[in-house]
Amino acid sequence: MKILQVIDSLNMGGAEKLLLDSIPLYVERGISMDIALLTDNDYPFTKALEAKNCSKIFRLSQGSVYNPALIFKLQKLLKNYDIAHVHLFPAQYWAVFANLLNGSKTKLIFTEHSTSNRRIRNKLFTPIEKFVYKKYNKTVCITPSVQEIIKNHTGINIENLPIIENGVNIENVINATALRKEEIATNLLPTDKVIMQVSSMHEPKDQKTLIKALHYLPENFKIILLGDGVLRQDLEDFTKSEKLSNRVYFLGRKTNVYEHLKSADYIVLSSKYEGLSLSSIEGMASGKPFIASEVPGLKEIVGGYGVLFPQGDAQTLAKKILSLENNPALYQETVQKCQARAKEFDIHRMVDKYIQLYETLPN
Repeated sequence: MKILQVIDSLNMGGAEKLLLDSIPLYVERGISMDIALLTDNDYPFTKALEAKNCSKIFRLSQGSVYNPALIFKLQKLLKNYDIAHVHLFPAQYWAVFANLLNGSKTKLIFTEHSTSNRRIRNKLFTPIEKFVYKKYNKTVCITPSVQEIIKNHTGINIENLPIIENGVNIENVINATALRKEEIATNLLPTDKVIMQVSSMHEPKDQKTLIKALHYLPENFKIILLGDGVLRQDLEDFTKSEKLSNRVYFLGRKTNVYEHLKSADYIVLSSKYEGLSLSSIEGMASGKPFIASEVPGLKEIVGGYGVLFPQGDAQTLAKKILSLENNPALYQETVQKCQARAKEFDIHRMVDKYIQLYETLPN
């Protein structure tokens, strides 16, 4: 059984990290697996996967992922594989069109990683969306809420929308060594309380709510933001306008995320929505309290284990943090619950479920 993973790129994101961590595990299990990237500019994740020397990496371009010419490059590749497992848009569309040109000889699986996107919200896309989704033999949904959304959006039968939760290599998180606070940022003091968010800097992640929460917290509470994106400059400008530049640190993308998580005092994810967030699982595994907005994709994972707050409510977020800070017993209880919950999303479980799914597809 030869499988080709297809994704827009290995730029640093949740789906991308999932492939970096899981492909070597599939290969260990005897699965022949390669990966096709619609575009690549020597991203750190690409280099990291290349260093593992476990699969072929096909870089289809260094240009736009929206170039329709990528369909023909994919067409040539798909002929050599039994299954193509596709992630993200527009790879989702290009793989379908490429396979149609080949007479639909390759079995297609798509993993839906999010509860929302512009195509679902815009009814003009509905006909083409239904056409594309129905060309996949299976569309894997990472949570029950994603399954319900895709079922309503496409009309696909539930048996073709299996649920397989994303996974994290929990052992790697637990075994990571914490950095000293002065190693994270030179101006941090050992007595500072570090609140950390790991996410891209795009509108759904809503870092502004977290930044505003500092107005309701003591001066020794500082924020570390890991990640990058189109809104970084806007967020930096917002931080200055709020007169909080001395308390918010923008560190960009980091390859040693787990070491940073272990050095924080609180992990927060203030998103407007998520799919099944790998950042949330990593945060819960880190040995720190995990605090998240009560939105689809987060409340299902965090509720009853970590701490939830109303999305966009900076003052309540600050109160939740202070309730943990002022109650060491509650702090430790939350840490223990978070770590227990994270172990339910170990990546080895996810790999087992996907292998079972691959084996159910007819030859």
